[in-house]
Amino acid sequence: MIREETGSEMAKKMWGGRFRKGMDKRFEGFSSSIAYDYKLAEFDLVHSLIHTRVLQENGILTVQEANRINAVLEELLKSIKDNRFKPNLSAEDIHTDIQNRLEKKIGPLSLKLHTLRSRNDQVVFDEKLFCGFEASMIGKLLINVCEVLLAQRRKYSEQPFVGYTHGQRAQVILFSDYLDAYFYMFRRDVHRVVNYTESLQAFIGAGALAGSGLSRSSYERAIKDFLRTTPVYGKIRPVVNSLESVADRDFVIEFLGLLSIVQMHLSRLAEDMILYSTQEFNYLDLPEEFCTGSSLMPHKKNPDFLELVRGSSGRINGNLVSVLTILKGLPLAYNRDMQLDKEPLFSSVETVKEELTMLKEFLAGLKLKEKVIEQALTDETLYATDLAEFLVLKKVSFREAHDIVGRMIRYVEDKGMRLSELPDELLISFHRALNQKEMQRIINPFNAVASRKSISRKAPKI
Repeated sequence: MIREETGSEMAKKMWGGRFRKGMDKRFEGFSSSIAYDYKLAEFDLVHSLIHTRVLQENGILTVQEANRINAVLEELLKSIKDNRFKPNLSAEDIHTDIQNRLEKKIGPLSLKLHTLRSRNDQVVFDEKLFCGFEASMIGKLLINVCEVLLAQRRKYSEQPFVGYTHGQRAQVILFSDYLDAYFYMFRRDVHRVVNYTESLQAFIGAGALAGSGLSRSSYERAIKDFLRTTPVYGKIRPVVNSLESVADRDFVIEFLGLLSIVQMHLSRLAEDMILYSTQEFNYLDLPEEFCTGSSLMPHKKNPDFLELVRGSSGRINGNLVSVLTILKGLPLAYNRDMQLDKEPLFSSVETVKEELTMLKEFLAGLKLKEKVIEQALTDETLYATDLAEFLVLKKVSFREAHDIVGRMIRYVEDKGMRLSELPDELLISFHRALNQKEMQRIINPFNAVASRKSISRKAPKI
């Protein structure tokens, strides 16, 4: 039998006074958010510390009362920073949990803290500061990955490598070119993170949807006073449009979109390295600490870290679609559906942070199999485009040069020969500018990469 809460139990809730009947226990569990929104505790305390100052300025709290409340709030904030804070999972949400802790410490005075504010205002404020903080952390992790890519670039700066299009061998590149491509992807991600955090604004004073009777100037002074001693990630402002403020989750969608782009880059890198570490390619030696074996096949060295990174793309993209779908049909202003934005947000943040943290160590342990790559670079089709460009420089139209080289490739394939083996008299039959000396010069990986004049090979900067 499901027990209903008594009227006194309901009164302990922040909204219980209007109700005679207790909540159905199944619904209470279904609607509770404390199991995940406890992650917002630090930022909810920031909201309360500012709100206390506003209440004091408006004469609702005395200086002594405000100081007593703030002392407990500061104590709770310190417990979070020291990793001592444990949420009470029987509370409805983190706002209620903090209110209950305050009441336990200072009794009836705590009941004044929630004067003229709403959880609708608190939660969007908390989430914005959370997003600003976590975006900054992810930005730092992305910079770490960029630094490791640059370190590997220096290590293999002169190493030729095989470049692909359509999954087929295309032209010779430098391995540093390959690393730079991912460096630029992750650097763009860093810039997106910076732009996101710089544009983020957390508003305070919206009430449930219509604002409050507390003066705007008191909010301005309280914010300024708080920020004088406590830096936060993101800007804090008095509310402008209170309906829009409590209804806004664009910042969650933008952050999830940003994380989806990061994840896409991670997945592409993972896929490349999975392929390049197979016996069919065998270009890369993956660090063993991030691989697993087989319970049946003793020889296996499986790239499980990379596969899990690739597989996590489904979750990260799904989290973005989830929040977009939650919000697409909501009327103004606040609706309880918005509670469901947190688990997708927290999930994406934690996943990407874990991946980037491990990727730094993974990339640092990555090694090239240079002998295998050297053998792959003997594939003379990799130099077909270079051969066509040589003919163009001899005043042959590119269309004709393309045709000449195509016929040469077909000829050596039919005869089971190599381009570098063709005698001068046969080479001249394709074009008079061709000879063995030129062929030896063109079919060379170092000459191939040196001939590319349009690209910069300066080491990029973060």
